[in-house]
Amino acid sequence: MFNWFRKKPAERLTFPDNETAFAHACTLGYRPLLDALIPALVIEEGGLGRDRERTFLIRLAWKCSDEAFWSPTLKESQGYPAVGDLVGFRIVTIASDLPECASLIGYLACRLEPVFVVGRGWSVAQSYVPDNIKKAIRM
Repeated sequence: MFNWFRKKPAERLTFPDNETAFAHACTLGYRPLLDALIPALVIEEGGLGRDRERTFLIRLAWKCSDEAFWSPTLKESQGYPAVGDLVGFRIVTIASDLPECASLIGYLACRLEPVFVVGRGWSVAQSYVPDNIKKAIRM
């Protein structure tokens, strides 16, 4: 009788690989907002920067075009993605004075599993954010 009040379990969409998960992320209509986490697919690994940050060529699920751009992990990150990984790109600022392909400034925050929970988002497999970075509190 009281099962009416119980929360129904969230629907989980599990994808066979990261490419199909990225294709599904492209259909969700992500918008570039400050502090947003947008799914991205790692295409190529770049070099190691002077501050020991690693750079990666990624495609964002924002516009789903073939445009790719370089994005770093943070300096003291414990891990980094591999080519073909589905990652979360955290937007720090949007530079309106730069061309559109370079206007999103951010970093690779986490590796995502190819599992989408409806109403919640993507499951996080590993965080790349160092422990000394505090989460922003929004009120």
